[in-house]
Amino acid sequence: MNIVPFYAALLALLFIYLSAQTIKVRRRVRVAVGDGGNSEMLRAMRVHANFAEYVPLTLVLLGMLELQASPAWVLHALGVLLLVARCSHAYGVSQSDENFRFRVLGMMGTFSTMGVAAGLLVAMPLIG
Repeated sequence: MNIVPFYAALLALLFIYLSAQTIKVRRRVRVAVGDGGNSEMLRAMRVHANFAEYVPLTLVLLGMLELQASPAWVLHALGVLLLVARCSHAYGVSQSDENFRFRVLGMMGTFSTMGVAAGLLVAMPLIG
């Protein structure tokens, strides 16, 4: 297994960046816990949390695909889609004048990655 770990590492670096951005906002608005009623803090928290909610399961699905000997091009396509989707979502939600286009594209890409991976994993044992 060497394709999915590559994308997991890139996504881990993105998660570290999102964590640092959340800490940066916390320091600037002086909110240690929660959002303190601050919309900028809430946005930073949701970007970070949304990543934490969707990426781990998606990586598990991709890892299972790799263990099932899926073609490399499928794994790369899904890995790139997930990475671009998470960047798009983070950008869209983090803007004070939220750009729904980036947010929606990000979630569509994330759901597409999850759905295709899950669909392939369901289909593989059925079609041999």
